[in-house]
Amino acid sequence: MAGPTDEPFVLRAASGQAALRPAPYGPTDVWSYNGSIPGPEIRVRQGDRIRVLAQNGLDEGTTVHWHGIRTPNAMDGVPFLTQDPISAGSDFLYEFDALDAGTFWYHPHHRSSEQVGRGLSGPLIVEETDPIRVDRDMTWMLDDWRMSPDGQIVDDFGSQADAMHGGRIGNSVTINGQIPERISVRAGERIRLRLINAANARIFALNFGTFAPVIVALDGQPVAPHAPEGDIVLIGPAMRVDLVIDMTGKPGDAAFVTDTFYQGLEYRLVDLVYAPDRLRDTVPDWPMDLQPNPLADPDMASAERHQIVFNGGMMGQMMMGNSMRSMMDQMREGNIWFINGKAATGPIKEPLLVLPQGTSHVFEMDNRTAWHHPIHFHGHSFRVISRNGQPTRYREWQDTVMMAPEERVEIAFVADNPGDWMFHCHILEHQAAGMMGVVRVASGSTKI
Repeated sequence: MAGPTDEPFVLRAASGQAALRPAPYGPTDVWSYNGSIPGPEIRVRQGDRIRVLAQNGLDEGTTVHWHGIRTPNAMDGVPFLTQDPISAGSDFLYEFDALDAGTFWYHPHHRSSEQVGRGLSGPLIVEETDPIRVDRDMTWMLDDWRMSPDGQIVDDFGSQADAMHGGRIGNSVTINGQIPERISVRAGERIRLRLINAANARIFALNFGTFAPVIVALDGQPVAPHAPEGDIVLIGPAMRVDLVIDMTGKPGDAAFVTDTFYQGLEYRLVDLVYAPDRLRDTVPDWPMDLQPNPLADPDMASAERHQIVFNGGMMGQMMMGNSMRSMMDQMREGNIWFINGKAATGPIKEPLLVLPQGTSHVFEMDNRTAWHHPIHFHGHSFRVISRNGQPTRYREWQDTVMMAPEERVEIAFVADNPGDWMFHCHILEHQAAGMMGVVRVASGSTKI
């Protein structure tokens, strides 16, 4: 669908039903936007004004967060920080310019582990003014669902076991709201495949088999075209990967995509089946390089460094001294995850850091836990500059960076978007159990 530029596009959250499973299974009770899973694809051009009227048809408050796209702080959709929750029966107008082209998405940031887990999410695509040439532009919104034998969503949100471990992992995986069987392709076709991970906690490691996917963007931001490491496309919760794939098989062939992330639980995600006719005989030689977005490069010579330590969960390392005692006290209160020794499970009043607007910064992040964490920073994109002390090859721009257990990652950015911004793990159960904080970008020059 075309996105809103003049009249507001109405986006209504409400309960309903969706055919997540194929016939003969019946529908599943869900929460959805405009009655569809996923919500409608909002597609605009770079530079367009986006105007969305969010209507709340739920029996509880909600918000809409525009994940990865840079918005003014008041449009970020974080309850009790950038806005009050949209109460039941009320609405809120979100309005901002699409500064960056790329693949983004939207979802609630209020009670998000349940609201997203019941189906509230959708894609936001900002087309480049001069896009790369492909035959087909496809979006796969990947999600998973914890379903009972009768095909309904299991109502065990807020489970402490999920929060202490890897989050709420479902038992049914969908592409664009359906358990997939096969997708038709044509020999000689070039496809731009936009992958969005909308799952609460599931990490995907996709093996495209005989295909040779080329990564051209990460989290909506262009990157030097390259093959995925080990031929596996790794995509954590909230992350996006844009691929260019040439269909080099023959008419009538079939190939399949598998998800290999969880050892012993590998499964066949979907079959790609070649149609009887051929589109072309040779692979096109069209360029794959996307034009960069207008992001400010950090000045590494003047960048201020900040150490950020993630602790908690089962089998994780604890901090020492007074921080250790503080964390133990917080754990007795039900908190599980910590950033620099502090857990945040409600409205946040004090920021972790205050950064003067326009200054460059490096976050030295240390995952001292036994679990993966996709760390998301609102309002900004950052360069991933090193992992475990080794410089990254592509210095990729991202807004959500995956940290493996015991991994150290450095990110660099310019604090150029003023306001109080969420900084958190996007495994939604980890966020709800404490792994979140606020970074304040101050328009003045005061530091704390």
